[in-house]
Amino acid sequence: MAKKIGLFVAGAVALLVLLFHLGPLVGLAITLAVLYYAFKKCLKAPSTFGKIVWALIGCAALVVSASNVPALIALVAAYVLYVVYKKWNGVKDERVVPEADDPFVNFEKQWAELQKHYS
Repeated sequence: MAKKIGLFVAGAVALLVLLFHLGPLVGLAITLAVLYYAFKKCLKAPSTFGKIVWALIGCAALVVSASNVPALIALVAAYVLYVVYKKWNGVKDERVVPEADDPFVNFEKQWAELQKHYS
């Protein structure tokens, strides 16, 4: 019960932090999208002038995105919410392959059986 209360408090704090930093998070997403678009356009620009213009736009977007440092706090809060959600529902890590389904373990067992039969 104490674990659930701790998870609730951690989740509530993380949610409030995420909500308070939602503006910088949206600003960061927009400026990173502009930066990505400017980078792609700079690589495809046929003229030197075009490359310079897109590089300047990209530099401006990079400076503006660097000013959205509070968005990093929002990203950490979102990760904490994700971890709290996993712990609350008891979701297990699905990347771990059970030993019975692991093809390498089965291969080793079959190889040992083959060696027994043909030795």
